[in-house]
Amino acid sequence: MRRTATLLLAMLLAATAAASEPGVLEKAKLEKKVTFYANITAVEPIVEAFSKSYGIQAQYTRVSTSKFVSTVLTEHQAGKLMADVLQAPMPILQLLKEKGVLAPYRSPALSGYPAWAQKDDTIIVFGIEYVGLIYNKELVRPEDVPKKYQDLADPKWKDKIVMADPSSHATTISWLVGLKETVFSSEQAWMDFIKGLAANRPMFVASFGPTPAPVESGQKLIAISMPKYVITKAPAPLDWARLQQPLLGTPRAMALTAKAPHPNAARIFVDYWLSEEAMKTMAEKVGEYVLLRDVYPPLEGIQKVKVEAIRELSDEEISRWGAEFRRLFAMP
Repeated sequence: MRRTATLLLAMLLAATAAASEPGVLEKAKLEKKVTFYANITAVEPIVEAFSKSYGIQAQYTRVSTSKFVSTVLTEHQAGKLMADVLQAPMPILQLLKEKGVLAPYRSPALSGYPAWAQKDDTIIVFGIEYVGLIYNKELVRPEDVPKKYQDLADPKWKDKIVMADPSSHATTISWLVGLKETVFSSEQAWMDFIKGLAANRPMFVASFGPTPAPVESGQKLIAISMPKYVITKAPAPLDWARLQQPLLGTPRAMALTAKAPHPNAARIFVDYWLSEEAMKTMAEKVGEYVLLRDVYPPLEGIQKVKVEAIRELSDEEISRWGAEFRRLFAMP
């Protein structure tokens, strides 16, 4: 059985390598390593599997969404950007593309993805950073679990919610605007929701990463967060709310950098990242919602939920809505 599994893995890797341009793998091995900046969390299993399978050292650096643009642009403008591959929400990569940070690449591994996964020659979309509600299943009664977004405005959740800062966290800003544009029946209904949520005085943290901890400890009961933490934080007492409305999120995307120190290893890394093996690891072990056909995270009911990619907000919109949410949530 083990020999069969090993053989299948070898065949898969060989197919992935063969799909790349001739000679790229050999050049990648001479480069010896690839550096990966990402806002995604808990992807060490994929990074480690790549390094083991190809003999190319993959170095993963986690950069939070709120600091991604400033970190990458500062390094790029100083001529010291070490990253070969960048992964971030679509709006962030779009901005970095406009600044000349990214390089074109069309991966041959995209055959199992929807046509819109690469709408240009540079940015590749592999998943959706889906946002939902997670809660402490030991402290929240089943009958109290929210069934729709409007339930977050119920006064019973006052001082019991945690969320990423809506004035600075780009994904949360895009998500709130996405609710207005795709879920709520009117702008007034959406505004009532925002004001009700603000009245419940949520705790603000810098990004999604810190949102599960207060819920795990019981300091808060509900987080506007990502359902994937139910998997990555197990056996923490977390579950996700099966809402009657679509889950929204920004497209998760990746791209090569224009002056990648290891350009061939970068291509091989992207091809592997998009492979069925890597996407199954990402879905099953990391809990991500990926775009590869028939691959889902092991969350009960997720296949029945509609997950929608929300539109890209411009940098100006992010700034303007961030200021508006700062006002609406009465933040200093």
